[in-house]
Amino acid sequence: MAEDLAAQVLHTVELVGYQEGAVVSRTLINQKTGTVTLFAFDAGQELSEHTAPYDALVQALDGETEITISGQPHQLKAGDLIIMPANDPHAVKALTKFKMMLTMIRS
Repeated sequence: MAEDLAAQVLHTVELVGYQEGAVVSRTLINQKTGTVTLFAFDAGQELSEHTAPYDALVQALDGETEITISGQPHQLKAGDLIIMPANDPHAVKALTKFKMMLTMIRS
């Protein structure tokens, strides 16, 4: 865990900032058993289709996105979440400025 964040009450959406024309990430926890990473996407930015060997939980924190899993698009807005199954191809596209928290469990 990022030691500067340990044992504090944090406002999640403020822990990562938007950057024009970019996707910004900040890892909060990086352990053998899993990771927690925050992302901020400028409107129109995306992560191209890829796979991951572990299940991943996406929680939308701000804005709106389209997450495609195995060819099926899903619209999310702040407060929504979706599970991306291990080994299923998925992609993320910000429809507006968008922030999310990604939790990946490795065991």
